[in-house]
Amino acid sequence: MKGAYVGIMLVALCAVAEAKPTPPAPIVVIDPGHGGSNLGATGGGGALREKQVTLAIARQVQAALAARGIDAVLTRDDDRTLTLRQRLARAEAEAADAFVSIHCNASPSRSQRGYETYVLTPTGVDVDARALRTDVAAPRPEVDPTVAAMLDDVERGAAQWDAAELAVAMQRRLRAVRGPDGDRGVRQDAQHVLLGATMPAVLVEVGFIDHPAEGRELVDPAVQDQLAGAIAQAIASRLDR
Repeated sequence: MKGAYVGIMLVALCAVAEAKPTPPAPIVVIDPGHGGSNLGATGGGGALREKQVTLAIARQVQAALAARGIDAVLTRDDDRTLTLRQRLARAEAEAADAFVSIHCNASPSRSQRGYETYVLTPTGVDVDARALRTDVAAPRPEVDPTVAAMLDDVERGAAQWDAAELAVAMQRRLRAVRGPDGDRGVRQDAQHVLLGATMPAVLVEVGFIDHPAEGRELVDPAVQDQLAGAIAQAIASRLDR
């Protein structure tokens, strides 16, 4: 009888384990900066274009995240023009767990190099909220508009802590593959593509495309693979994957 009882308990436990729903895979929206008529920064006498580099890296980030069980959606998968609002609206529509916008940097002197990651300033979080709500934030059915706006404010504030941690993780991973000399740190700015985000959102500048040496490196597939791997690892580490 004792053995039969143990057997029944094991069957019951297995049934409970099987019935437990599998948590949904995290969703990340990757935004390849610029595109279409918006070339972005250029280098090499105009031969190097930011819009092409960001798309190539974004595709590799998408593949690296998929290998870790994370769904990654690109705001664009071809050479099309998107507004800044359309990019973040895609993340809101996907109910994304994170939003990462990938860019290349440039400087008037063409002598700077390195990588940096941006999060919104507290001022940027406060100023953008209701001004952008109508064309970015996802609606909250059956919720009073005033209450919905307050909930969005709370989400934005909470997301900023996670965004800062994601930015730090990204800098660390980039430092590991690109070296300490190019580490320009985590910075705060009112980056327009991040305004209105209710999920952790960062903008990463992977390097200076107009630098004579770094520009050529940014179009090297091996370097792009390094950069994409670092970005994907940082995202995965914050999503516990």
